[in-house]
Amino acid sequence: NDSVLTRMQYYLPHATGPLVVHRLDMDTSGLMLIAKKTEIYKELQSQFIRRKVKKKYKALLEGLVLENEGNIDIPLMNDFINRPRQMVSLEEGKKAITYFEVVKRIGNRTLINLYPHTGRTHQLRVHAAHPQGLSCPIVGDDLYGKKDKRLFLHAEAIEFEHPISKEWMKFEKDAE
Repeated sequence: NDSVLTRMQYYLPHATGPLVVHRLDMDTSGLMLIAKKTEIYKELQSQFIRRKVKKKYKALLEGLVLENEGNIDIPLMNDFINRPRQMVSLEEGKKAITYFEVVKRIGNRTLINLYPHTGRTHQLRVHAAHPQGLSCPIVGDDLYGKKDKRLFLHAEAIEFEHPISKEWMKFEKDAE
């Protein structure tokens, strides 16, 4: 009963659009796009489909990432036997690309920025944890790593073209 959608319906009772333009994994904190009108929703959705929207995530990883930056290109698909998990499949997976840059290394953990080029379910979580990716699960990831007090994954910034003014918009909210 308590969700972003129900809170936005309460906050914006006269909105005519579907409201929620994209999703975050349930335990991920941070920024989301909300549309008040159907036309705006459709335009923002179109920008996601055309990969015009730029997103930046901050994550704390369990383990040390040795490279300072790079790309992860590992195709993903549903793991039908172990839902809601996703799995790597070179044959049947859909393209999934993430650029990363290390912010700092703290003991045996790595603070990292993740920039998804595609938006597959659990993409950042799998790309962080998988041996063909960074081989360092996100702290608190109970699906691909181990449970902690919370999932340390935060949607820190989002950029897109304003559907009406066509001005390039950027919003940021640091993880606390």
